Amino acid sequence: MPQPSFHGPLPVVGTVAPTLRYVKADRQEGRLSDLKGEVVVLIAFPSVDTKTCALETRTFNERATGLGAVVVSISMDLPPALTRFCAAEGIDKVMAVSDYRYRDAAHVWGAALMEGNLAGTLARITWVIDRDGVVRYLEVAPELGAEPDYEGALNSAKSLL
Repeated sequence: MPQPSFHGPLPVVGTVAPTLRYVKADRQEGRLSDLKGEVVVLIAFPSVDTKTCALETRTFNERATGLGAVVVSISMDLPPALTRFCAAEGIDKVMAVSDYRYRDAAHVWGAALMEGNLAGTLARITWVIDRDGVVRYLEVAPELGAEPDYEGALNSAKSLL
C-alpha cells in the first residue's frame, strides 16, 4: 500500500515547531506553546476509533511511564470521543487532544490526508519537540495502517531529557 498523500509541507527536524492550537478532552483550549520547557512527543493520526490508532495510543501510554516527556496525541476526534476512549482504555499518560476546531495540525503542520476514505483527518506522523520548541525527530508512517517506530521516537525523546 503506498504512503498516503497529505497536505504538507511538514515541520522538519531542526525547525521551530509552528503554532498548534487544539481542544483538550475536557473541552479546554490548549497550545503546544503551553508545553514549552517540556520535551513533547506529538503523535498525529486519523481517529482513536480505528484499530491502529487505538493500538498506537495504548502503546505510547504504556511506554511513556517514567519517560519524563509529555506525549500528546492529536486527531480530528471530538472531545467526548477522546474522553470515552481514554476512560475505557485507561489512558493516563497520553494527553489526547482534538484538531477539529482550529485544524492547525491539518493545515499549519501539513498533516491532513488529502485523499482516500479518511481524507480530511490526519496522517500517521510522529514528531519529537525539544524544550525550546524545536523539532528533533520526524517520522511519517510508510502507510496509514502501519504503526510508528516507537523506539525511535522514545529514544529521541530520552536523548533530550
